[in-house]
Amino acid sequence: MCDGVTRNVVSLHLRPDGLYSLQSKELSHSLGEVRHLKYLDLSFNYFQESQIPEFIGSLKELTYLNLSYSAFSGIIPHHIGNLSNLKILDLSSDKYSKRLIAHDMNWISGLSSLEHIDLSNVNLNGVKNLDIVLYKIPSLLQLRLKNCNLTMTHIFHTPHKFTTLSNLQYIDLSNNKLMGPIPTFPMKLTELDLSHNKLTGPIPIFIGKLTKLDLSYNHLNGSIPESFGRSRLLQVLNVAHNKLTGPIPTFSGNLTKLDLSYNHLNGSIPESFGRLVSLRSFSVSSNSLSGTIPISIGQLSKLHSFDVSHNSLEGVVYEAHFSNLSMLKHLNAASNTKLTFNVSLEWLPPFQLISVDLTSCKITNGFPQWLRNQIKLISLVLSNATISGPLPTWLRKMPIIPFINLSHNSLSGPLTNLPIGGTYDGEELRGLFLQNNLFNESIPTELCNRTDLEYLNLSWNRLTGKIPNCLQNLQNLKVMMLSSNRLSGSIPSFIQMLPLVLLNLNDNNFSGEFPKGLLDFSELGILDLGNNALCGKIPEWIPGTELVIFRLHGNNFTGGIPRSLCKNLKLQILDVAHNNFIGNIPHCLGELFNKAHSLDDYGPESSEETLLQVLNGIPLEFTKTLQFFINMDLSSNKLVGEIPVELTALQELVGLNLSNNHLGGGIPDNIGNMTALSSLDLSGNKLNGSIPSSIAALTFLSHLNLSNNNLSGQIPTGNQLQTLIDPSIYAGNKDLCGAPLHLCGPPFPNNYSNHEKPAFTLKNKYEVAGEPNKVWFYVDIMFGFATGFWGVIVLLMLKKQWRHKLFMFAEGIMYKIHVAVVVRVNKMKRGREAL
Repeated sequence: MCDGVTRNVVSLHLRPDGLYSLQSKELSHSLGEVRHLKYLDLSFNYFQESQIPEFIGSLKELTYLNLSYSAFSGIIPHHIGNLSNLKILDLSSDKYSKRLIAHDMNWISGLSSLEHIDLSNVNLNGVKNLDIVLYKIPSLLQLRLKNCNLTMTHIFHTPHKFTTLSNLQYIDLSNNKLMGPIPTFPMKLTELDLSHNKLTGPIPIFIGKLTKLDLSYNHLNGSIPESFGRSRLLQVLNVAHNKLTGPIPTFSGNLTKLDLSYNHLNGSIPESFGRLVSLRSFSVSSNSLSGTIPISIGQLSKLHSFDVSHNSLEGVVYEAHFSNLSMLKHLNAASNTKLTFNVSLEWLPPFQLISVDLTSCKITNGFPQWLRNQIKLISLVLSNATISGPLPTWLRKMPIIPFINLSHNSLSGPLTNLPIGGTYDGEELRGLFLQNNLFNESIPTELCNRTDLEYLNLSWNRLTGKIPNCLQNLQNLKVMMLSSNRLSGSIPSFIQMLPLVLLNLNDNNFSGEFPKGLLDFSELGILDLGNNALCGKIPEWIPGTELVIFRLHGNNFTGGIPRSLCKNLKLQILDVAHNNFIGNIPHCLGELFNKAHSLDDYGPESSEETLLQVLNGIPLEFTKTLQFFINMDLSSNKLVGEIPVELTALQELVGLNLSNNHLGGGIPDNIGNMTALSSLDLSGNKLNGSIPSSIAALTFLSHLNLSNNNLSGQIPTGNQLQTLIDPSIYAGNKDLCGAPLHLCGPPFPNNYSNHEKPAFTLKNKYEVAGEPNKVWFYVDIMFGFATGFWGVIVLLMLKKQWRHKLFMFAEGIMYKIHVAVVVRVNKMKRGREAL
């Protein structure tokens, strides 16, 4: 743009408005010749991480300079300080690109006319004089320093000076490293953003002229000041994700957005909220609120978003709660288990929702009929909402709803009543979650039309038949969960062509061999084919490296355990128990299970990946804690050889089950290195030798089973082993001794074998002597008893070793009686449980 009088170029707008942008490693020096330039916008171009050219400092008539999001990097040149007429300076960038850096901020003091400065995502961590320099620019109105690695020392080294910036109206210090209490700010300030820091202490009671205040994602405590509720200027208040307590204050004024979520607030939602006629967004989710939802909420005609989820609200929600909410787009009352939605079957709401989540609320009168006019829905979540009965026929006539979660209800079919007759082209999450219902039909082929689906969960129903071949059309599918149904047939070969990260077909009636090529995908992280009738060998070559869970439990697989499994260094659950695997345990398995990995990449929370694992001898279901669980179960196969000593390097392993195989040799001496073990089962093998003393170092061990082996010697003692007193732990090892079995060693000294003992009786003695006098007979008995009794007593007093062994013999007899009684009682209990 040129000046109308002088014809000089005074303005350059080079911000791209389409697909094309400037791309160069250097900004042309000829630009420095445009001496009369006042306005320069090069934002959102791509200068390939080059430095800001120094000649920019020669454009001394500039009042506006915008180089934001243009991929500049390196140190900000101090020549920019020559632009004394500059009013607006924007050097911000996104947090993912290479960042600009500043070590010395003295150049800012030359910008005497500066009103707006944005250095967001510039690395200012090494700056020593930022606070001093800023105080020299009294004209400053807006200061944006988001994500600059700033600490309190950078900005508030001399706190009282900050108030000298009397004209400052807007401050953004979010996403920094500010710690400690909230400092004092200029009184004219209207907008303040301190979110995503580590601020502590209470919120100051003064509110001044603030219209927008964001203190979210800090560590603030105490209550929300009553002065906030009285302010007539405050429009936006966000204190979410702190540690605030106490009741919600009474708000009156012009609030448009109020976010109090993720705190520890208690009490009820004030009835006065109905007077906040300008309110557009209201969130108090994840607190400890109780009481009912005020009917006055229904008067908020401008309300767009209403979120009271994850509290302890109760009572009944009627049509009156929504009477004037014609602008409502988002409704979330999830996880208020005592809250009931009771509206008439004829009611049609005045709003058009985009998303609704009533998880764990109580919905009466079957499937909500009021949804039949909600044609703009993108997300419908009614999980665990006590809904029963069939899906309504009007549902199939609705537009495609990208995300549907109707899980954990008592819904029945037909599934063709779902709106699944097409695809959705938007950016939103696309999933269908119907697990834990009463659907008892085959998977409808109409589902194959939802080619946009990313997540599919039909687990825990009564589905029958085969997996339709047309599901191969779902080329965007990442998660397929069909577990705990009555599906049959072979696993179709097309599954290997889908971009799956999670496949769960557990607990069905699938038969046939392991699907060829299924493990060729490098992205597959969770595979559960357990509890079916699959057979054959697992492919020797498993190229995937992303497996986190590999479960084939309860099938008829044969052959050896592939050594290529060891390439999957992220593996944290390996369960191939109850099959017919043969051969040795691969030694390389000792290289796995280094640490637990996050399962967030394998589906949203609605996927609810549930895994049945035997831990502490009890079948347990793991859902939310699954990502912290590391387990190896190779039990009930036909494995031979010794336990690889390499397994003892698995220090993160929680459960190890090698029971009911044909393993021999000894228990590895350094088994005590497996410090995280909670459950260890080596029973039903042919292990021999002694139990290593290092086993006493397993301080987390709560379940141990070494029964039915050929172990010998004394049972180690100490630490956690002292609590494992069930004798059945060691039963079936006839040469084991020590607590809780019988004591070790011979019961008493014995210098004769049985056949060497002389057969000598009192009768023989008197027959030889021919003594007829019975008096002498009784005298002799009494004398002999006294001599023998005191002889033994004196001998035991003099012989400490004999005395010790006699008591050991008596204690051993008592232990044998105790073990016999306990084993008999346990057998009787198991017999009753089996009945």
